[in-house]
Formats: sequence, C-alpha cells, structure tokens
Amino acid sequence: MNFLTVLITFILMEGATWLIHKYVMHGFLWVLHRDHHDHSNEGHLERNDLFFVIFALPAIALMYTGATNHYNHLFYIGVGITLYGAAYFFVHDIFIHQRIKLLKNTQNPYLLSIRRAHKQHHKHLGKEEGECFGFLWVPVKYFKIYFSKK
Repeated sequence: MNFLTVLITFILMEGATWLIHKYVMHGFLWVLHRDHHDHSNEGHLERNDLFFVIFALPAIALMYTGATNHYNHLFYIGVGITLYGAAYFFVHDIFIHQRIKLLKNTQNPYLLSIRRAHKQHHKHLGKEEGECFGFLWVPVKYFKIYFSKK
C-alpha cells in the first residue's frame, strides 16, 4: 500500500505541476519565474530556483507529520512529492538546461521529446501565450517527431 501511495502521488504530481506552472508560475508568481525565460539574471542561480524551496516545504511537512504519526499515508505522499521533485531536478536542471553536462548527446526519443517540448515552452518570453507546461508527459506531437524516426 505504501508503494502504491508513493506511485499515485508521483503520477498525480504531473497534473499538479502543469497547473502550478501555468497558473502560478506564469500567473501571480511570474516575478519569480520570469528570469528563467528571459535569462535576465547573470548568475548561476535564478529567482526561479526559489520554487525548489517553495515546493519542498509541503513535502517536508508531510513527511514529518506522517513520520510522527507512525509513518502514516502523509509520509508516503511526501515521499512521492520528493521523488517527483528529484526527477524534475534531474530532467529539467541537469538534462534540459545542462547545469551539469550530462546526456547532452542522447539519442533517446523520449528524452529528445521532452527537450523539444521544453524548447517550445521557452520560445515564449512573456507569461502569456505559453505552451507545454507539463514536465514528464508532453504533447503527443513531440513524441511523434522522435519515435517515428526509429
């Protein structure tokens, strides 16, 4: 049951990420997300990186609360959120934006699809008219580009 809770939470985080990215990050917290699109910050860190902390706090609170209550379901929901955050960091920050040079020359169709969709998202410098707000699941048209080449 605990594994199932973690897995379901991880899967549901994709929908939550889409909603948060579209309506929060490209909405009232655009002030924090904007430098990720227009690269107005010259340093290694962006204001956008604060979202890492903002999203970690509920996961930490859930794991702490669940752990103090005999490792109930709240703990495992927090674990699912944390695992999704780790996947997000690896794919978004390390793979897509190459903060650490890794998998730069991959030919994996799935990873290339994600990278292409993210490029489409970043072609819009403003907070309106965005597309591809998802993360691990992107519109099928991007999968078709790379999976049809195999």
